[in-house]
Amino acid sequence: MKYLFVVTLLVSSFATAEIRPADVVEGYVQLAYRNYSDALVGAEALQQSIKLLLRAPSASRLVAAKDSWLAARPAYQQSEVFRFGNAVVDDWQGGLNSWPIDEGLIDYVASDAYEYELGNAGAVANIVANTQIGELNLKRLTPAVLASLNEFGGSEANVATGYHAIEFLLWGQDLNGYQPGAGNRPWTDYAKGSACIHDHCKRRGQYLQAAADLLVEDLHFMVAQWAPDGDNVRAELLNADPIDAMNRMLFGMGSLALGELAGERIKVALMANSTEDEHDCFSDNTHNSHYYNALGIANLYYGRYTDRQGRLSRVVGLRDYLLVYGQTDLVNEADLAFARTEATLAEVVRQAEQGMTFDRLIAPGNKAGQALLGGAISDLISETNSIEQIARVLGIDQLTPDDAGHSF
Repeated sequence: MKYLFVVTLLVSSFATAEIRPADVVEGYVQLAYRNYSDALVGAEALQQSIKLLLRAPSASRLVAAKDSWLAARPAYQQSEVFRFGNAVVDDWQGGLNSWPIDEGLIDYVASDAYEYELGNAGAVANIVANTQIGELNLKRLTPAVLASLNEFGGSEANVATGYHAIEFLLWGQDLNGYQPGAGNRPWTDYAKGSACIHDHCKRRGQYLQAAADLLVEDLHFMVAQWAPDGDNVRAELLNADPIDAMNRMLFGMGSLALGELAGERIKVALMANSTEDEHDCFSDNTHNSHYYNALGIANLYYGRYTDRQGRLSRVVGLRDYLLVYGQTDLVNEADLAFARTEATLAEVVRQAEQGMTFDRLIAPGNKAGQALLGGAISDLISETNSIEQIARVLGIDQLTPDDAGHSF
């Protein structure tokens, strides 16, 4: 992969200009709009590749759909930094990226290699194979019907929509444990006629298409929330006190770095040696998802976003503001913290590209993997400390990023 961090080599193009807190907030909302717009483009490409797969199923078209899913992930993962601190985004995102999931809700699973939430009645519901679940009539699998099934029976593990539901429908279960290999769903799961070997191929395709359509629909909604000239999140932030808006921005950065990425996405899986808690567990793409989460945080510090086409957008970022007002020591410290996080997560990616994927790094007895991921956690803690120092410079004494209940 081509790493997009530019870290300490980035020289501010705004360093000699007068910068106000309101300019940083304007940059924040511009980056959100560009980021979500890019995520929408990726989702539309995925939607189209799924249409082609279902129109004429084949091994090559399943591979193409998987490639489209992988290509769609970086933009969305970068956008998660806008989730924390913005209630509209946080309430919305559950339908797109909730995990871990009990995939038996969706389709067939290997009964001897399936761990699910105890007491979850939906964990073996198999929507693809059943048109009736309890009192629910599921004969037509539409986007609205799928959305209504999220948290079915009150369990957060019942995830019927979003990137991970689509991931499971493209890859299937990863039955390799700590050994090499991702999910290996056969293309014949979408085949027509007698070539369909696991039954319900047409209905499985209907589910996959509805999930892709809903993903696009949901991202259209979020793009509109950050678009200019609307009564939306963007307008709310621009009309707020700039320091309050920057507080939300910094809270989002710190919460994604600390509680979510260091805690929920790395520490939980590492401490429990749990492949079930791996973020992109069906595709073995977790290394990239973590890398791009961190890139999203850095984007707000540096004031930049690079889209799917490699086009760089530059706005006023936190670093620019700090430089203009003489916070050189803090900038140097923050630059180092972001650089260390980038270097460690880039090494996680490099290891995965050589076959040592995240689910192998967390294997019992993998001391090198434990050290690498432990280093990533430490770097993210240091990065959060820098984010908190930036907040204090702005007069925000109690940023208190969400630690998701983890002790660091």
